Amino acid sequence: MKSVFKRAGILMLAGAFALSGCSGDSKNQSENSAATFNKTGLPIVNEPVSLKMVSPKAALAPEYSQMEIFKKLEEQTNVKIEWENIPDTDFTEKKNLLLASGDLPDAFYGAGFSDYELVKYGEDGTILPLEDLIDQYAPNLKALLERRPDIKSSITAPDGHIYGLPSWEENNLGTNPFFHVINKKWLDKLGLKMPQTLDEYTEALVAFKTQDPNGNGKADEIPLSFMHMQWCMDIAGIFGAFGLPDNMEHRVVRDGKVIFTATQPEYKEALKYFNEKWYKQGLIDPESFTQDAAQYLAKGKTTVETLGSYIWWEVDEVVGTERSEDYALLSPLKGPDGDQSIGRGNGGGPGRGAFVITKENQNPEITMRWIDQQYEPYMAAQIHWGPLDVVFKKDENGKLVNLPIPEGTSAGEFRQKVAPGAGGPGVITIEDLGKVVDLEPRAQQRVKDLEKYYDPYMEEENYPSIFFEPEELDKINRIEPELIKYVNTQRGKFIVDGGVDEQWDSYVKNLDKMGLNELMEIYQKGLDRYNASLNK
Repeated sequence: MKSVFKRAGILMLAGAFALSGCSGDSKNQSENSAATFNKTGLPIVNEPVSLKMVSPKAALAPEYSQMEIFKKLEEQTNVKIEWENIPDTDFTEKKNLLLASGDLPDAFYGAGFSDYELVKYGEDGTILPLEDLIDQYAPNLKALLERRPDIKSSITAPDGHIYGLPSWEENNLGTNPFFHVINKKWLDKLGLKMPQTLDEYTEALVAFKTQDPNGNGKADEIPLSFMHMQWCMDIAGIFGAFGLPDNMEHRVVRDGKVIFTATQPEYKEALKYFNEKWYKQGLIDPESFTQDAAQYLAKGKTTVETLGSYIWWEVDEVVGTERSEDYALLSPLKGPDGDQSIGRGNGGGPGRGAFVITKENQNPEITMRWIDQQYEPYMAAQIHWGPLDVVFKKDENGKLVNLPIPEGTSAGEFRQKVAPGAGGPGVITIEDLGKVVDLEPRAQQRVKDLEKYYDPYMEEENYPSIFFEPEELDKINRIEPELIKYVNTQRGKFIVDGGVDEQWDSYVKNLDKMGLNELMEIYQKGLDRYNASLNK
């Protein structure tokens, strides 16, 4: 199939301040900026320069213009960012609209560009290739890529260009995002032991619903709440009780073979169980299929304790610090046939679409110098976790160590308010942890929880982060979005409405028509190529 990507020549802008065809005002602004630009040191420009950036923001985050860390960056660099912050739940749609309309900012920050978008918009010139700009104006990032050629290789497209900058916290915490939590206080009150099997867990949910464990005389308990097909909030891990854990992509690897989970017998049995044993008995919060993160997180903090069990990788963030002692983590539950496993998250390694510069940018050198500040290891830590004197202080060795968080605030909520977070540009390598910055306390706890509750049951393999060839990305992008949307919609219907036995064959045939086999062949081919490269 002929690629939709146009092989037109790419307009290389590195090293050029004035663009041909730009407006007089833009040209004058660019020339003025050039006159005050400093290639090294701070400020970046002697006279203030403004750049327009579009970025997602978390639900609790203020506008980035109000964040202390960006105020300090502006003071140090003389570069003022005119932020357009979009709620993260709406960002992908808004980003696509901006790209389609050509109404482009100077850069997308925390951009979340997919591989397909990087290659497509890189090849048609919508976003700039960055390797020359990095070489000339990004000493921090350049040093990182020289020190870690694996990171450079990971963010380099098959055509040899770097279109997006990386974001990474190299701490291996993403191996399993689905931490399963249960109300231990209610179990004790009802005389129930910590569930070890799926059926014992179901019995506990029934007891939560019917025996008024919060003691207020009302049937207001929510036995189980989650967020359908959302990272760290979904019940995908529980599918492991049926022998095959699910994940966000419905794609796992066993013995080097790529398996699409959502057409497997284990997946079907799980859906049947969840409908018959859970939904029909009213054990699943109906809003699990519609609620947003703010609604979900609020459910654990109601005046009267009403939440029995949920999925989230930090107990405090859902139920608050004072109530967190009432809750405990569950190891993977043993299923009807004795299966007990948890999936291993796909991907890993740096995200490669965290920051892109568009063709409308009249000051790409200034922009690259500004973003490069955030690849200095101390600043990278602050961009991801929060600023000095707010979240961190420096100890006697110059290491960033965590300050106490404000009383009554969870670490996750606090971080949303003071820093862009994990999707922002910047890389904290494994070498930086413990030397430049301490892993935040909740992350340290997460490491311990993974080791105690999940690692012993975790799948051995995952699907690695592979930068596919453009033609492969073409096919993936043509097939996968609608196919996954259909699978996820059907998953919700099977859990809520049932009928999986009657509708299964039709469901599988529809997936075949949508290109599932072709999609899996691409993923298998990519994996085989990746594994072969490791053995060279």
